[in-house]
Order: sequence, then structure tokens, then C-alpha cells
Amino acid sequence: MEKRVVITGMGAVTPVGNTVAAAWESIKAGKHGFGEIKQFDIEPQKVKMGAEVKDFDFGDKRAAKRLDQSSQFALIAAEEAMKDSGIVSGENVAPERFGIFGGTGIGGITTLENEVTKCVKRDNVTRASALLVPMVMPNAISGNLAIKFQAKGSCFGVVSACASGTHSLGEAFRNVKHGYSDVVLAGSAESVFTPVCFSGFANMTAMSTRTEPDRCSTPFDAERDGFVLGEGAGFLILEELEHALARGAKIYGEIVGYGATCDAYHITSPAPDGEGAAKAMELAIEEAGITPDQIDYINAHGTGTPYNDLFETNAIKKVFGDDTKVPVSSTKSMTGHLLGAAGGIETVFCVKAINDSFIPATIGLEKPDPELTLDYVPNKGRDAELNYVLSNSLGFGGHNGTLIVKKFER
Repeated sequence: MEKRVVITGMGAVTPVGNTVAAAWESIKAGKHGFGEIKQFDIEPQKVKMGAEVKDFDFGDKRAAKRLDQSSQFALIAAEEAMKDSGIVSGENVAPERFGIFGGTGIGGITTLENEVTKCVKRDNVTRASALLVPMVMPNAISGNLAIKFQAKGSCFGVVSACASGTHSLGEAFRNVKHGYSDVVLAGSAESVFTPVCFSGFANMTAMSTRTEPDRCSTPFDAERDGFVLGEGAGFLILEELEHALARGAKIYGEIVGYGATCDAYHITSPAPDGEGAAKAMELAIEEAGITPDQIDYINAHGTGTPYNDLFETNAIKKVFGDDTKVPVSSTKSMTGHLLGAAGGIETVFCVKAINDSFIPATIGLEKPDPELTLDYVPNKGRDAELNYVLSNSLGFGGHNGTLIVKKFER
């Protein structure tokens, strides 16, 4: 028998706040996290702006030396989610029924670049750290979380570029729904502020070259010119409903639908007609057992690149109709694009939107694009009763992921 899957804990580390409460307060207020990059010398770079995590303190300096920053972000966000949920392995969940799904787009690239730089400077390739491999491997996030929280059930590292977070949560949802786990800690993390990695994105012309913080990330705007790179982590506790009720857990919402497809079109560009993204939304809506008109809000992938915003709009129209009035907004207008971490953090925002009956704005949307004709909730969020919220993530490689979160009802 299929199980209902509820959300009983959340945690976040973001460019707009290092807890769920702080980040959501910024999102509701329409505050962004953009500024000139501080983590390396930006002078020679074509792009200057980023959405960095501020005032981050992992705490344990000795342990931090053994962890890539992506794993550090993941551990702090996951610890908040665990405390929020009250889950303790071996006390209120059997370790063998407690799973981890940890997503990332690029993994430990910060550590890799630092180690390569060190070896080149010393002209000695044998000087690489003995910790290089366990710090760099993309599954380090899920492995470290499993060790920290003693989760001995299903444990996976999910890697599908910018769809990693949504796929991580979607696969975790199915894992609980079909009875393999009672509880899964799922989400994603990313940390990619290194000179070479940053240069790669800049030379791809995927990032905005603007230097004005208020105008560097403008999804759906006619003058949009790319995304602003971000970093952070978002994790949620997904729990089988009866398990949650039996321990008296507070329930934030319910995941009811998930869709995953591939464009099979281009390694970086979405399919122009939006077919793959549309199919992911259709699959999620079908699994939720609802119709498109029951979706109250869409948290779009909405990166601010010319192609993404147009093609995602095309996909939404395929599913909801050319004249749909469903509100669509991009919280990347405030957080920047957190790559693999985006889906985890944006799902947290979707849950908060339902709980607070509030639709976040797309800030910086000053000049409407005549080709983009949806309701993008420009510049000011709005109060609204939300029962079903849909979240999209689209990744390089053609990966598409859609989640549907529902207001919880017994």
C-alpha cells in the first residue's frame, strides 16, 4: 500500500539567511543577497557579482578541514532540519528505516581546485591531500550526513546538475511512499566559488555581467542577461504520515507529486518548445491526482537567462494553457542560482509559502518582455491561500524535475 509523505523538518543555509526563518524573512521582504564576490580575486573576471553565503560559521574548525564547504553547508542545514523535526536515530526512528538523499550539481570542486593549485605551485603532483578524494566525491554529502545522524537505510548521492535538489527530494519521496523508509533526510548543497569554476560559467556567457546589485538578477525581465551564481544548502525531513502522527510530529506540508524527464536535446540549453519540462509537470500533477487548475502557485526555475525563462514559460503554457492566470515567480531573483542546491532551498520556500499563505515576488522585474505573458508576481509578494504549490528545476544535460507540495490535511 502506498504511503503518504509529509514534511516534518526543514533547514537552510542561503545567501539571504543562514536559517529557514532568516531566509524566509528576506524572501518575504523582497531582499536579495547580491554583491561583489569576496572569496577570491574578482579583478580579472568578466563577471563581478555573486550571491555568497554571509557570516557562515561551521563551528568545529578541526572537522571543517576534512570537509568541502558544500558538505559543511549541508551538515548545518541538515542539523537545523533534524532539530526542527525532533528525529533521533535509534530513539524515534529505526536506523535501518532512516535514509539520506543528498544532492549536488558539482560536488567538491572548491577542494579540487584548491588542491590542484597547491600541487601546481609546488611543482609536485604527489603533494595532494590524502583527504582529496573523500572531500571531492559528490556522494560525500550524503555519506557525511549518514554518519552524523546515524542513518543506516537507503543512502544516495543525487547528481543531475541544477535539478539535483528536486530529484533528491523526489526520489526520497518515492522511497518513503513505497515503504522502503520511514524517514528520509533529503535535499541538496553547493559551493562553487572558485576562480576557474567561476570563469567557466562566465565564459559560457550564462551569467549576468551587470555590476548593479539591484539589477544583476532579473528573471523574466526584457533586459535579463543571465543568472547570478549562488551557494548554500536546503534540507527537509520527509516522513511517512502514520510514523509522524505516532510520535506527535508537527507537519508542515505533504509531498504529493513528482515528475522527472530529460529533454535529450542539448547539453546546456533547454528544449525550445519546453516539451521535457512540460512532461515533468504533467507527471507530477498526475501523481498528485489533481488537475492543472488546482495549482495555486509555481516556483519557477527562473534563472534569468534569455533562453531558460522563455522556454520554461513555453512549458508552463503547454500544461496550464496560453491564458493561464497561475502566479509564477522566481526566488532566484533574490538568492541567485544555487545550481544543485536550488531545488532543496526552493522547496523550503514553497512549504513556507503554503504555511504563511504568501506568494514570493520576482524582484527586479521592471521591464516586461512581450514574449513572456504569464503572471510573474513582479516586485511585490502577495497574500494568497495556497493548497497546491509546484516547483520546477531544470538542469544542464536536459534534466527536468517537478515537485508538488500540498497543504497538510488529515
